[in-house]
Amino acid sequence: MKVRIKFAKQGVMKFIGHLDVMRYFQKAMRRANIDIAFSEGFSPHMIMSFAAPLGVGLTSDGEYLDIELRTPISSEQALKQLNAVMVEGMQVLSFRQVPDGKVGNAMALVAAADYTLRFRDDAGFAEGWQSKLADFYAQPCIHVIKKTKKSEVETDIRPMIYDLHAQGDTVHMTLATGSAANLKPELVMDAFAAYLGEELGEFVLLINRNEVYADAGKEGARYLVSLESLGEDIL
Repeated sequence: MKVRIKFAKQGVMKFIGHLDVMRYFQKAMRRANIDIAFSEGFSPHMIMSFAAPLGVGLTSDGEYLDIELRTPISSEQALKQLNAVMVEGMQVLSFRQVPDGKVGNAMALVAAADYTLRFRDDAGFAEGWQSKLADFYAQPCIHVIKKTKKSEVETDIRPMIYDLHAQGDTVHMTLATGSAANLKPELVMDAFAAYLGEELGEFVLLINRNEVYADAGKEGARYLVSLESLGEDIL
């Protein structure tokens, strides 16, 4: 049985990197007595994969991992057992069965994610930046320099920004995420700062990832659905 787990990562847990989160969940499965399946061979390991691992320093209400179970367990009971062993800042939000095939592979499904960004106290842009954010988003092209391991490449990131707006002092954005196209919210804000003729200081952004989406659209029409919605509760 394939299962998709949605969890939140808040507080000091935002400083824990992806590999440590993976090791943490491996231990949590044992402590919670979740009968997870193992791979075969000389070095068996838990069958577990994460969708779009989160960068260090970001919080999230929508992280996902897929596992395979050997022994079925109800969603309600699994939530109780897992949350009983979670540390402060980690909470399992749902435990849902997903079908075999592509729908059962969260890593391959990821197409977008949405974020909320706030500024730390006494940080941010000059007054009136909210209206200029709309002008920034309205541009047909937004060229930035994306750094790779080997070089720097000029890229138009505008097609990878699906939504961008401000509500008060909070920025909301939906960005392309995944193997086909991937855009970090920090890069968008750096580009906006350059548009304003300002410089964004280090560590001034408080970023939360709200949800991760698959694209269920057809014939080039984008239709984003949460990874959670592709599964069903186990009774």
